[in-house]
Amino acid sequence: MNILFIGDIVGKPGRKTVKKYLPLIKETENIDYVIGNYENITHGFGITVKTYEEMKNAGIDIFTGGNHTFDKKKEALQLLSEGKILRPLNYFEAPGRWYYEDENIIVINAMGNFTMPYGKNPFIEIKNFVDNLKEEKFIFIDFHAEATAEKRTLFHLLKGKVGAIIGTHTHIGTDDLQINDGTCYLTDIGLSGCRDNVIGIKENAPIMNSLTGLKHNFDVPKKCKTIFQAVVINTDAKKSISAKKYKAFDDGELIVTQEAKVVSSEL
Repeated sequence: MNILFIGDIVGKPGRKTVKKYLPLIKETENIDYVIGNYENITHGFGITVKTYEEMKNAGIDIFTGGNHTFDKKKEALQLLSEGKILRPLNYFEAPGRWYYEDENIIVINAMGNFTMPYGKNPFIEIKNFVDNLKEEKFIFIDFHAEATAEKRTLFHLLKGKVGAIIGTHTHIGTDDLQINDGTCYLTDIGLSGCRDNVIGIKENAPIMNSLTGLKHNFDVPKKCKTIFQAVVINTDAKKSISAKKYKAFDDGELIVTQEAKVVSSEL
Protein backbone atom coordinates (compact mmCIF):
# COMPACT_ATOMS: atom_id res chain seq x y z
CA MET A 1 0.00 0.00 0.00
CA ASN A 2 1.29 3.47 -0.91
CA ILE A 3 0.19 6.60 0.97
CA LEU A 4 0.75 10.19 -0.16
CA PHE A 5 0.53 12.99 2.41
CA ILE A 6 0.46 16.73 1.66
CA GLY A 7 0.57 19.02 4.70
CA ASP A 8 -0.49 22.66 5.16
CA ILE A 9 -1.84 23.58 1.72
CA VAL A 10 -1.81 27.38 1.97
CA GLY A 11 -4.31 29.36 -0.09
CA LYS A 12 -4.70 29.49 -3.85
CA PRO A 13 -0.94 29.11 -4.55
CA GLY A 14 -0.94 25.91 -2.49
CA ARG A 15 -4.03 24.55 -4.19
CA LYS A 16 -2.46 25.30 -7.56
CA THR A 17 0.67 23.28 -6.72
CA VAL A 18 -1.48 20.36 -5.56
CA LYS A 19 -3.42 20.30 -8.82
CA LYS A 20 -0.17 20.34 -10.78
CA TYR A 21 1.89 17.74 -8.92
CA LEU A 22 -0.57 15.39 -7.24
CA PRO A 23 -1.54 13.58 -10.48
CA LEU A 24 2.15 13.10 -11.35
CA ILE A 25 2.98 11.47 -8.01
CA LYS A 26 -0.15 9.32 -8.05
CA GLU A 27 0.83 7.91 -11.41
CA THR A 28 4.55 7.50 -10.60
CA GLU A 29 4.12 5.95 -7.15
CA ASN A 30 0.89 3.98 -7.67
CA ILE A 31 -0.79 5.74 -4.74
CA ASP A 32 -3.66 4.07 -2.86
CA TYR A 33 -4.53 6.87 -0.41
CA VAL A 34 -3.99 10.63 -0.64
CA ILE A 35 -4.20 12.55 2.65
CA GLY A 36 -4.08 16.35 2.74
CA ASN A 37 -4.20 18.95 5.50
CA TYR A 38 -6.97 21.47 4.73
CA GLU A 39 -6.73 24.01 7.55
CA ASN A 40 -5.06 26.71 5.42
CA ILE A 41 -6.57 26.03 2.00
CA THR A 42 -9.03 28.94 1.99
CA HIS A 43 -6.83 32.04 1.72
CA GLY A 44 -4.79 30.70 4.61
CA PHE A 45 -7.61 30.11 7.08
CA GLY A 46 -10.03 27.21 7.28
CA ILE A 47 -12.04 25.29 4.72
CA THR A 48 -15.08 26.06 2.57
CA VAL A 49 -17.26 23.88 0.38
CA LYS A 50 -15.68 25.41 -2.73
CA THR A 51 -12.06 24.79 -1.69
CA TYR A 52 -12.91 21.32 -0.39
CA GLU A 53 -14.49 20.35 -3.71
CA GLU A 54 -11.48 21.76 -5.57
CA MET A 55 -9.01 19.65 -3.59
CA LYS A 56 -11.25 16.58 -3.63
CA ASN A 57 -11.45 16.82 -7.41
CA ALA A 58 -7.66 17.24 -7.50
CA GLY A 59 -7.34 13.80 -5.91
CA ILE A 60 -7.23 14.15 -2.12
CA ASP A 61 -9.14 11.32 -0.44
CA ILE A 62 -8.90 12.09 3.29
CA PHE A 63 -8.64 15.58 4.82
CA THR A 64 -7.00 16.51 8.14
CA GLY A 65 -7.26 19.83 9.97
CA GLY A 66 -5.71 21.83 12.78
CA ASN A 67 -6.13 25.00 14.83
CA HIS A 68 -7.82 26.78 11.88
CA THR A 69 -10.36 24.01 11.29
CA PHE A 70 -13.30 26.11 12.48
CA ASP A 71 -12.25 29.50 11.08
CA LYS A 72 -14.97 29.25 8.44
CA LYS A 73 -17.35 27.91 11.06
CA LYS A 74 -20.61 27.63 9.14
CA GLU A 75 -19.11 25.76 6.19
CA ALA A 76 -16.76 23.75 8.39
CA LEU A 77 -19.68 22.44 10.42
CA GLN A 78 -21.42 21.44 7.19
CA LEU A 79 -18.36 19.66 5.84
CA LEU A 80 -17.44 17.84 9.05
CA SER A 81 -20.43 15.58 8.59
CA GLU A 82 -18.41 13.99 5.78
CA GLY A 83 -16.61 10.92 7.09
CA LYS A 84 -13.35 11.72 5.32
CA ILE A 85 -12.99 15.30 6.61
CA LEU A 86 -11.45 15.21 10.08
CA ARG A 87 -11.00 17.69 12.90
CA PRO A 88 -8.39 17.41 15.69
CA LEU A 89 -9.28 15.11 18.58
CA ASN A 90 -8.38 17.77 21.18
CA TYR A 91 -11.74 19.57 21.25
CA PHE A 92 -13.91 18.64 24.22
CA GLU A 93 -17.21 19.21 22.41
CA ALA A 94 -17.14 19.59 18.67
CA PRO A 95 -18.93 18.06 15.70
CA GLY A 96 -17.18 15.75 13.32
CA ARG A 97 -14.77 12.87 13.63
CA TRP A 98 -11.08 12.93 14.56
CA TYR A 99 -10.22 9.66 12.85
CA TYR A 100 -11.09 7.85 9.65
CA GLU A 101 -11.10 4.06 9.40
CA ASP A 102 -11.64 1.51 6.66
CA GLU A 103 -10.45 -2.04 6.05
CA ASN A 104 -6.82 -0.98 5.46
CA ILE A 105 -6.04 2.27 7.25
CA ILE A 106 -6.79 4.48 10.24
CA VAL A 107 -6.03 8.20 9.88
CA ILE A 108 -5.85 10.22 13.11
CA ASN A 109 -5.88 14.02 13.38
CA ALA A 110 -4.51 15.66 16.54
CA MET A 111 -3.00 18.93 17.74
CA GLY A 112 -0.19 19.50 20.22
CA ASN A 113 -0.60 21.39 23.49
CA PHE A 114 1.81 24.32 23.17
CA THR A 115 0.14 27.48 21.69
CA MET A 116 -2.84 25.43 20.51
CA PRO A 117 -6.50 25.70 21.60
CA TYR A 118 -6.95 24.23 25.06
CA GLY A 119 -8.42 20.76 25.01
CA LYS A 120 -7.91 17.06 25.62
CA ASN A 121 -4.42 15.67 26.13
CA PRO A 122 -3.51 14.22 22.70
CA PHE A 123 -0.84 11.90 24.10
CA ILE A 124 -3.26 10.16 26.47
CA GLU A 125 -6.11 10.07 23.94
CA ILE A 126 -4.05 8.59 21.10
CA LYS A 127 -2.22 6.09 23.32
CA ASN A 128 -5.50 4.80 24.76
CA PHE A 129 -7.04 4.58 21.29
CA VAL A 130 -4.08 2.65 19.85
CA ASP A 131 -3.76 0.35 22.87
CA ASN A 132 -7.42 -0.65 22.61
CA LEU A 133 -7.42 -1.47 18.90
CA LYS A 134 -8.29 -5.07 18.17
CA GLU A 135 -7.46 -5.19 14.46
CA GLU A 136 -4.08 -4.67 12.85
CA LYS A 137 -4.26 -1.79 10.40
CA PHE A 138 -1.89 0.90 9.21
CA ILE A 139 -2.26 3.91 11.51
CA PHE A 140 -1.35 7.32 10.09
CA ILE A 141 -1.20 10.36 12.40
CA ASP A 142 -1.15 13.99 11.31
CA PHE A 143 0.20 15.68 14.46
CA HIS A 144 -0.45 19.39 14.09
CA ALA A 145 1.91 20.90 16.64
CA GLU A 146 4.12 23.95 17.22
CA ALA A 147 6.71 22.34 19.46
CA THR A 148 9.32 20.02 17.98
CA ALA A 149 9.68 18.32 21.36
CA GLU A 150 6.00 17.37 21.41
CA LYS A 151 6.28 15.76 17.99
CA ARG A 152 9.38 13.79 19.02
CA THR A 153 7.65 12.76 22.24
CA LEU A 154 4.67 11.34 20.39
CA PHE A 155 7.04 9.47 18.07
CA HIS A 156 8.85 7.78 20.96
CA LEU A 157 5.57 7.11 22.78
CA LEU A 158 4.07 5.28 19.78
CA LYS A 159 7.15 3.99 17.94
CA GLY A 160 6.47 0.45 16.76
CA LYS A 161 2.74 0.80 17.49
CA VAL A 162 1.66 3.01 14.57
CA GLY A 163 2.67 3.19 10.92
CA ALA A 164 3.43 6.90 10.55
CA ILE A 165 3.56 10.17 12.49
CA ILE A 166 3.99 13.22 10.26
CA GLY A 167 4.11 16.70 11.76
CA THR A 168 2.33 19.75 10.37
CA HIS A 169 1.64 23.37 11.43
CA THR A 170 5.01 25.19 11.39
CA HIS A 171 5.01 25.27 7.55
CA ILE A 172 8.80 24.78 7.63
CA GLY A 173 9.96 21.40 6.35
CA THR A 174 12.51 19.43 8.38
CA ASP A 175 15.16 16.98 7.16
CA ASP A 176 14.64 14.14 9.67
CA LEU A 177 12.53 11.70 7.64
CA GLN A 178 13.10 8.24 9.15
CA ILE A 179 11.58 4.83 9.77
CA ASN A 180 12.16 3.17 13.12
CA ASP A 181 10.45 -0.02 14.31
CA GLY A 182 8.13 0.30 11.33
CA THR A 183 7.04 3.85 12.23
CA CYS A 184 7.70 6.55 9.64
CA TYR A 185 8.41 9.93 11.24
CA LEU A 186 8.97 13.49 10.03
CA THR A 187 8.92 16.45 12.42
CA ASP A 188 7.28 18.74 9.86
CA ILE A 189 6.43 18.14 6.23
CA GLY A 190 6.34 21.86 5.42
CA LEU A 191 3.81 23.92 3.48
CA SER A 192 2.70 23.77 -0.12
CA GLY A 193 2.21 27.33 -1.33
CA CYS A 194 4.24 30.55 -1.28
CA ARG A 195 7.84 30.22 -0.10
CA ASP A 196 9.26 33.74 -0.48
CA ASN A 197 7.50 35.41 2.46
CA VAL A 198 6.53 34.34 6.01
CA ILE A 199 5.12 30.78 6.15
CA GLY A 200 3.01 31.33 3.05
CA ILE A 201 1.61 34.79 3.80
CA LYS A 202 2.64 38.34 2.90
CA GLU A 203 5.50 39.45 5.14
CA ASN A 204 4.11 42.94 5.90
CA ALA A 205 1.68 41.83 8.61
CA PRO A 206 4.13 39.60 10.53
CA ILE A 207 6.74 42.37 10.40
CA MET A 208 4.30 44.95 11.78
CA ASN A 209 3.09 42.50 14.43
CA SER A 210 6.68 42.05 15.56
CA LEU A 211 7.48 45.78 15.55
CA THR A 212 4.30 47.09 17.17
CA GLY A 213 2.70 44.24 19.09
CA LEU A 214 -0.57 45.03 17.32
CA LYS A 215 -2.43 42.51 15.19
CA HIS A 216 -2.46 43.03 11.44
CA ASN A 217 -4.45 40.97 8.93
CA PHE A 218 -2.58 38.09 7.34
CA ASP A 219 -2.92 37.79 3.59
CA VAL A 220 -1.82 35.17 1.05
CA PRO A 221 -0.10 36.74 -2.01
CA LYS A 222 -1.65 36.32 -5.43
CA LYS A 223 1.80 36.00 -7.00
CA CYS A 224 4.83 34.43 -5.37
CA LYS A 225 7.56 31.85 -5.66
CA THR A 226 6.07 28.50 -4.73
CA ILE A 227 6.97 25.17 -3.23
CA PHE A 228 5.17 21.83 -3.23
CA GLN A 229 6.03 19.31 -0.51
CA ALA A 230 4.74 15.79 0.06
CA VAL A 231 5.71 12.45 1.57
CA VAL A 232 5.10 9.05 -0.01
CA ILE A 233 5.08 6.06 2.35
CA ASN A 234 5.22 2.44 1.21
CA THR A 235 3.65 0.13 3.78
CA ASP A 236 2.73 -3.41 4.59
CA ALA A 237 -0.43 -4.17 6.57
CA LYS A 238 0.74 -2.31 9.70
CA LYS A 239 4.23 -0.83 9.28
CA SER A 240 6.17 1.49 7.01
CA ILE A 241 8.74 -0.07 4.70
CA SER A 242 10.15 2.97 2.92
CA ALA A 243 9.43 6.67 2.45
CA LYS A 244 10.34 9.57 0.16
CA LYS A 245 10.07 13.34 0.61
CA TYR A 246 9.12 15.09 -2.61
CA LYS A 247 9.60 18.78 -3.43
CA ALA A 248 9.01 21.01 -6.43
CA PHE A 249 9.98 24.67 -6.74
CA ASP A 250 8.27 27.31 -8.89
CA ASP A 251 6.57 24.97 -11.37
CA GLY A 252 9.81 23.01 -11.76
CA GLU A 253 10.38 19.26 -11.75
CA LEU A 254 9.49 17.05 -8.81
CA ILE A 255 12.60 15.93 -6.93
CA VAL A 256 13.16 13.48 -4.09
CA THR A 257 15.03 15.29 -1.30
CA GLN A 258 14.93 12.63 1.43
CA GLU A 259 14.53 8.87 1.56
CA ALA A 260 14.11 6.49 4.47
CA LYS A 261 14.07 2.74 4.91
CA VAL A 262 13.45 0.40 7.84
CA VAL A 263 15.93 0.86 10.68
CA SER A 264 16.08 -1.42 13.70
CA SER A 265 15.58 0.25 17.10
CA GLU A 266 18.77 -1.49 18.25
CA LEU A 267 20.95 0.57 15.86
